[in-house]
Amino acid sequence: MSIPVVTNIELSSLPKLASGKVRDLYNVDDKTLLFVTTDRISAYDVIMANGVPLKGAVLTNISAHWFKVLQERIPDLKTHFITLDPPANLGDADKELVRGRSMQVRKLKVFPVEAIVRGYITGSAWNEYKKSGTVHGLAVPAGLQQCSPFPEPIYTPSTKAELGQHDENISPEQAAKIVGEKYAARIEALALQVYKAGAAYAAERGIIIADTKFEFGLDEETDEIVLIDEVLTPDSSRFWPADEYEVGRDQNSFDKQFLRNWLTKEGLKGKDGVEMPADIAQSTSERYLDAFKRLTGKTLQEALQG
Repeated sequence: MSIPVVTNIELSSLPKLASGKVRDLYNVDDKTLLFVTTDRISAYDVIMANGVPLKGAVLTNISAHWFKVLQERIPDLKTHFITLDPPANLGDADKELVRGRSMQVRKLKVFPVEAIVRGYITGSAWNEYKKSGTVHGLAVPAGLQQCSPFPEPIYTPSTKAELGQHDENISPEQAAKIVGEKYAARIEALALQVYKAGAAYAAERGIIIADTKFEFGLDEETDEIVLIDEVLTPDSSRFWPADEYEVGRDQNSFDKQFLRNWLTKEGLKGKDGVEMPADIAQSTSERYLDAFKRLTGKTLQEALQG
């Protein structure tokens, strides 16, 4: 596929509401948004100067796949997903810009927390555990090794930082103060339920989902918690090949941990304006495409052709 790497999109036929690290949000009508996913990539909360080939299409189409799978496995699950079809009021030139990398979604009130679920101890959780024996301030079993599974997946939320700011790990009690007691327990229970369903599905396809980040919104008309944003993508999750998994070391991965490792090795962690070498960008793309095929059973090209 000769699709250009797209790090910036400006649509002329819809008003832009917001631009995040990866996605741009446009207003379709009173009840609908258009999510447009660029090929931008961030690591350690910093956006790289260049993008990853095909990334926007992978994230969009893998999320759409997950919304369908998760609703089959959790029948009462509500999501914000409407369709991959572009809005009727989008101009022809704009339709070409967003083809394969956009979805229409319901407009909802967004809860300002990242609902992180961890099935395995790695990343910042492992670093905290080595220092204090806790994860997000929560007591967890002693004697865990790097990348060990937790006895049960745990809910470890973080703040949802503004662009340019850093997410902050918080306790479930702190999250409850942010979203309100009424919704906190429901968000936690739903995040754990969705993670377990997704992890079971991925395990059938040879992938371990070590941890992931969900976002939820509120349907104010029905008072229902709704799964929103991207879901179980290589950007929002750690995907490990099950046949290579070994406790006590870093794992090979299908996600942006590869990029994080390169940044750390090169002394570029958290620095602005970093441009990835072509081989790092291409290798990251190949990992995303591999995860897509394993999880969906299709190549990205097959998915885009319908």
